[in-house]
Amino acid sequence: MITVVIATLLRDDRLDYLTAMHASLTRQSVPWEVVIALDGTTPERLPAPLAQDSRIRTLPLPRPVGAACARNLALTHVRTPYVNWADDDDEFTSDAMSVRLNTLESTGVGWCAGWSEDQYPDGSTRLWRCPTPPGRHEAGDVWTYWKSPTDTIPIGPTTILARTDLVRAAPMDGLVQGEDYCAALGVTALAPGILLPVPVYRYRKHPGQMTAQVGYDQLEAAAREHAWAYGRSLRAVLRGGEDLVRV
Repeated sequence: MITVVIATLLRDDRLDYLTAMHASLTRQSVPWEVVIALDGTTPERLPAPLAQDSRIRTLPLPRPVGAACARNLALTHVRTPYVNWADDDDEFTSDAMSVRLNTLESTGVGWCAGWSEDQYPDGSTRLWRCPTPPGRHEAGDVWTYWKSPTDTIPIGPTTILARTDLVRAAPMDGLVQGEDYCAALGVTALAPGILLPVPVYRYRKHPGQMTAQVGYDQLEAAAREHAWAYGRSLRAVLRGGEDLVRV
């Protein structure tokens, strides 16, 4: 029913995290599979638990292309009704798939999301409630909870389980960072969905995460500005209006 799409460089410092991500998937109660885009690396480096799991499929890429491109190329190989993006260093909560899948199947909306938790090296977690409130949201309304590009993004991209056709229509954007902001805004603009007031994803905080790297802040403002404007324009176009340029 569900494909989880992950892009990875299979860096040594992230292999244990990827194994933990896989372990969190094995605790799910609904059928799933994974497509892993190997961004310029080879399947031989895949941790044994994943290499031995028939539900894991790999897409080796001959050279590094970046997370956005790798994820989009992997999306082509999805063969299930629903898709969930994920990072190679994070985890899902044990009922993440079932609670959202049941909502999707029972309501007919296009996407279902939840809250996320920050997970720290000592194992402790802190709940993050996104600005979008729990409940049903019509197509395009999630963007309205992102008042300014400098504010917190309106919904967690990796907390969204969505119909595959929607994800293919609104994949990762062509950014070196913040590509998932656009993916989240695109999917939520194309169909109504439901945000559940339960955590479904654990975002691991560690020194090797992308957002902690030197130079990350140099492009974050520009990426947010682009994603914010994309969400605004997409919502306006789909509603038959005009996206006026801000001054």
